[in-house]
Amino acid sequence: MKNVNTVVSTAMASLILLGVSGLPSLAFAADKKDMEKCYGVAKAGKNDCKTLSNACAGHSTADNQKDAFIAVPAGTCERIVGGSMEAPADMK
Repeated sequence: MKNVNTVVSTAMASLILLGVSGLPSLAFAADKKDMEKCYGVAKAGKNDCKTLSNACAGHSTADNQKDAFIAVPAGTCERIVGGSMEAPADMK
């Protein structure tokens, strides 16, 4: 029984570590020269970084939330209906 608990604990710790190590790459994706932030087009729970109403990637609560963004290749956001490269002025 003790071995099962150890295996489960180790597996859970590994999953948490993998999740935490992936967060910085999402935050920096929008800072890359060939990427841009595109606001207002992310599906609920699929945003790349924090919004004014939450603190983490993947925590937007509604589709097309105006202050949630995803990183897209430069020049793509202006071609997406509803996409904006600027956060809403009242939400900055």
